[in-house]
Amino acid sequence: MTVAENILEQYELVVGLEVHAQLLTKSKAFSSDQNEYGNLPNSNTNPVSLGHPGTLPVLNERNVEYAVRLGLAVNADIRARNEFARKNYFYADLPKGYQITQDKTPICNNGFISIKNEKGEPKRIALTRIHMEEDSGKSSHDLSPFDTMIDLNRAGVPLLEIVSEPDMRSGEEAYQYLTEVRKLVRYLEICDGNMEEGSLRCDANISVRKRGAKEFGTRVEVKNLNSIRNVKRAIDFEYARHVNMIENGEVVRETSLTCNAATVETLIMRTKEEADDYRYFPEPDLQPCIVSQDYIGHISASMPPLPNELFEKYKALGLSDYDAGVLTDDKSFALYFEALLEDVSNAKSAANWMMGEVKGFLNEQAIEISRFPINAKRMSGLIEMVDHGKMGRTMESQQLFSLMLDSSDSAEIIAERNGLVQVGDSDELSGWIQKAMDTYPDKVAEYRSGKKGILGLFMGEVMRLSGGKADPKKTNSMIREALENE
Repeated sequence: MTVAENILEQYELVVGLEVHAQLLTKSKAFSSDQNEYGNLPNSNTNPVSLGHPGTLPVLNERNVEYAVRLGLAVNADIRARNEFARKNYFYADLPKGYQITQDKTPICNNGFISIKNEKGEPKRIALTRIHMEEDSGKSSHDLSPFDTMIDLNRAGVPLLEIVSEPDMRSGEEAYQYLTEVRKLVRYLEICDGNMEEGSLRCDANISVRKRGAKEFGTRVEVKNLNSIRNVKRAIDFEYARHVNMIENGEVVRETSLTCNAATVETLIMRTKEEADDYRYFPEPDLQPCIVSQDYIGHISASMPPLPNELFEKYKALGLSDYDAGVLTDDKSFALYFEALLEDVSNAKSAANWMMGEVKGFLNEQAIEISRFPINAKRMSGLIEMVDHGKMGRTMESQQLFSLMLDSSDSAEIIAERNGLVQVGDSDELSGWIQKAMDTYPDKVAEYRSGKKGILGLFMGEVMRLSGGKADPKKTNSMIREALENE
């Protein structure tokens, strides 16, 4: 939907996101059946997740651990006494007729996610809460022309719902926020962040208001967005749609929407006449879960490095925002770089290799860094050889890199075996330089009379005499010195 830019600028977009992250636990939230994606429909079930009478839920401790991890990562307040509630509603893929969740006692309150706005300036998106709950099953409407197919494998899978404040003011900010959330849960290893498989799902709450107004406009909710790109596109679409309706004198009504992934147009699922009545009441079959300070301290001590921490670390090492961003975009990639830093003396050189040759190879082969055939120890050997002048950052280093892809030997051994090591010994270089000068005495005289452009002749002769092994930089300097000293 297109609206003139000068009209759009009169209105402010207001966005809050609700993100549901499926947790990487072996079993479900309150039962022992398997939590694994891709198994045959209705094979990951047991009497508890199927809601059979007389069954009792048991809290998976890993749910709590992962919630605390995330709470620590976003600087949230972690609740000591956690109670569960039943959220009652009927749907075919919810066999119990209710969902076990947290209502008034979310495990985490407050906190924030740091992003960069469209101007590249840092901005904090405040969080309202993070709470634990279980997932429902999955209904498929496109597998049969007449029936809805129900798969209860997902029923009971543990979720963390991450609810932001309405602090985002553009589709781009929402894009950045969701990107950071996904990056964070992957770094924490609590969720794989795969939106296409539904392990990370997003509902966007969207409204517009006149710029300068304090009251929020009427909110609509776009549900179950399946990619970060589509979150941005759906928000931008709704922004234009809302403004167009207001400008035409139409009333924006509170609705739940779905998004057509192909056209990125939003479609009405249902109109909300009044607030949903889920008849929350305390879960009678679960005792309160007590999260002690000692437990929080234990989790804190085992926290992995976080992307923002590594980003600031790399900037402090002299890397640009862009370099630091690329290096921290993926946890495995960042950890490989961390391993390089243990053995290399120049962080910028290591970063250049990571974002150049290494990333190029990964992209070409369509593989992750975990499958890269050169481990960090061997890669650091190559980088150090180049940085210490044992090899040029040109043909020889590229050749060595290629050879290392098919060998488990160190960079030094492969370079020696293939005659790729540069000679930087002053005595050896002096011998070759003297032979070159003796071969072309007339050119020596020409150089000393002011014809400096023939320096390359001597450089080429030294390279011929050394079999291309002479250190170019050092050789150039020594030739100049020899020619200028009569």
